[in-house]
Amino acid sequence: MSQKPPRPGSRGDRPDTRPPAEGKRPDGGSRPRASGDRGPGDRGRGDRGQGDRGRGDGASRPPQPPPDVAYLWGTHAVVEALGSHRRKLLRLSATEGAAERVAGLAAERGVPVVIVPGDGIAARLPRDAVHQGLLLETRRLEPIALEDVPDDGIVLLLDQITDPHNVGAILRTAAAFGVSALVMTDRHAPDLSGTLAKAASGGLEHVPVALVVNLARTLDKLGERGFFRVGLDSAGEASLDDMELPRPLALVLGAEGSGLRRLTRERCDAMARLDMPGPIKSLNVSNACAVALTVARLGGRSRP
Repeated sequence: MSQKPPRPGSRGDRPDTRPPAEGKRPDGGSRPRASGDRGPGDRGRGDRGQGDRGRGDGASRPPQPPPDVAYLWGTHAVVEALGSHRRKLLRLSATEGAAERVAGLAAERGVPVVIVPGDGIAARLPRDAVHQGLLLETRRLEPIALEDVPDDGIVLLLDQITDPHNVGAILRTAAAFGVSALVMTDRHAPDLSGTLAKAASGGLEHVPVALVVNLARTLDKLGERGFFRVGLDSAGEASLDDMELPRPLALVLGAEGSGLRRLTRERCDAMARLDMPGPIKSLNVSNACAVALTVARLGGRSRP
């Protein structure tokens, strides 16, 4: 049966005067969203976390500093760098409130201070950076040579631990325990600034770092210098608490999951485990480092 044509004035020939639905053009197509529009999955101004200010989800990465310049942010990292004489300081960007907290230290070191809004600092940093109103531009710290590692204390060696938060936390703990040096392979070492320095809370200024090519050969050299080399492993044949821990002492930590590599294990004088009394037996590598250094400071089993 043929369909009757619509009567004049019926809905069939009346123009649709209803407003277009959001996101639609009057002609039925989709309109492009303006830069301020929010769509599904978008984060708006109210969703931004600390460090996101001034940049949306689609913004490009912040400009990187020159190769010979390091960025340090956060109160502890900046204050310790201002009080240390191991590196050259270039410029401090700070909010008004934060500048008041470090004005004396900055003046003593002759560091120019530039007052900027917090958004201005956040725009130069990774989006998750908690800068606390401080951004210090410095020259990079030079790694020390293995030959310059002292022979009378404790040295930490990291076997393929690459996460800057973990390495930073280890440096913070190492500084608290007076560790002589931290040794990492150059190929797997995270950048010694930025996120690592923030996690280290100033520890980077107090613990010299040596970067080496081959960790196994480095352990050979330390052994020749009289270091007692202990690798930490959950399957170690002895508990660290029950071992004699003479000085100089080299504690070797491996990456979570993979642990120490075979050649690293073969160069250790002993493999030790951490016996934990609670139901959880495994620890984050930075926490395991703190426990091991506590045992080492107490001496493990009484020694001559």
